[in-house]
Amino acid sequence: MIRIFNHYLSLRVMLLTLLETMVLFQAMVLGFEIRFLNQAVPLPLLQAGLFTVVMLLMMTGLGLYQAQAEPFRVTIQRLVVAYGLSLMVMSVVFYLFPDTYVGRGVFAVTSVFAVAGVLAIRVMFFRVTDIGLPKRRVLVLGNGGEAEEAIRFLHEAGRGRTIQYAGLYPVVADRDAPESERRFNHEQLLRTVHDLRVSEIVLALRERRGGVLPLRHLLDCKLKGVKVMDLTSFYERELGVLKVDNLRASWLIFSHGFDQGLVRDMIKRSFDVLASLSLLILALPVLALAMLAILLESGRPIFYRQERVGQGGVPFMILKLRTMVQDAEKDGQPRWAGQNDARITPVGRFLRRTRIDELPQLINVLRGDMSFVGPRPERPFFVRHLLEDIPYYDVRHSVKPGVTGWSQVRYPYGASVEDSLAKLQYDLYYVKNHSLFLDLLILIDTVQVVLLGKGAR
Repeated sequence: MIRIFNHYLSLRVMLLTLLETMVLFQAMVLGFEIRFLNQAVPLPLLQAGLFTVVMLLMMTGLGLYQAQAEPFRVTIQRLVVAYGLSLMVMSVVFYLFPDTYVGRGVFAVTSVFAVAGVLAIRVMFFRVTDIGLPKRRVLVLGNGGEAEEAIRFLHEAGRGRTIQYAGLYPVVADRDAPESERRFNHEQLLRTVHDLRVSEIVLALRERRGGVLPLRHLLDCKLKGVKVMDLTSFYERELGVLKVDNLRASWLIFSHGFDQGLVRDMIKRSFDVLASLSLLILALPVLALAMLAILLESGRPIFYRQERVGQGGVPFMILKLRTMVQDAEKDGQPRWAGQNDARITPVGRFLRRTRIDELPQLINVLRGDMSFVGPRPERPFFVRHLLEDIPYYDVRHSVKPGVTGWSQVRYPYGASVEDSLAKLQYDLYYVKNHSLFLDLLILIDTVQVVLLGKGAR
């Protein structure tokens, strides 16, 4: 894993992206050189760079950059769609900026080299990296449920991760146990690390006081180049979550992150206004058609207003297109939308699947009630119950709620307390590590969620 702007990225995905960036850029250069073989033409840096960026964005949006290899047939299908979308985007760019124009002959040659090159890279890359990438051998030091959970995760990590389970080093958690028993247990640690070729130690135990942890021996391991980390940080790096079960208030206080500041807020607000205003203008025709469809199917009201909890626990009225029948909660009892919910209209089901019903929330962003990216706002009724059932739930209210967010692109639609707990763990990661870089990654993943219809109800 590589950490960029507080966010962890897969080394494997980074290497693949770098290789394909070079292939796509060179494909456009070769297209110019072959098309104008006997002519002196300047190096097409602008056109090649533009083509590379657009293709990478489309490929990312269609889910082609994942740690695990997909069936080759699926890769081909997504790559063809990504290339078609890139041609459409490039055509718009050529119209707006004529200096970037690329002729059909050049594009034809570029297409062959780009598509064939990307497919060839992927065939070789996943085979080579499955064998050749060095594995980080992880020793779990601990006992009880935390250690069992960590071991289970390491066994189930599967292909695409550069971690490997090395073994369990049990510790005596009972502070009343004889000191000689704990000392014998601790003094074997260095030898175990050497024998198992351990590169990382994960501390997976709940009780750490009273000499349970072999601190001196762990320091010796760290001085020999072995990385030592707690279970919360391990899951943060590997899964992009802060697991509530392993979370301590002291870890939240002293860990890096949870940064707030005037400059950060100004940058985020500027981005929110620019992004939401641009998208709202582009989406006006789609929004108008959706409003007409709702009106013809079930009449008014077209919009749906509902109270949600915003930053600092302050309530606000969220705006959405109505996707359910009128008086969907006529009994006055708030309910989550379930799978195949009978209250959702046929038009509403399509709007939910394509996320078109969320477009009016861009007005909430312009008003300042929401941000473009952030935790999804919940209704006050559910928040009151979730605050009682889930520890640290109110931490997500320290930032503005968003139209899209880390939990939305990483976890399917939630409609229960258990789902809310799972999504909170992603929201906590976002609150801790949020940056403009992470916001851009979430927006790109949102395109994938919309195009592939993931998690809609």
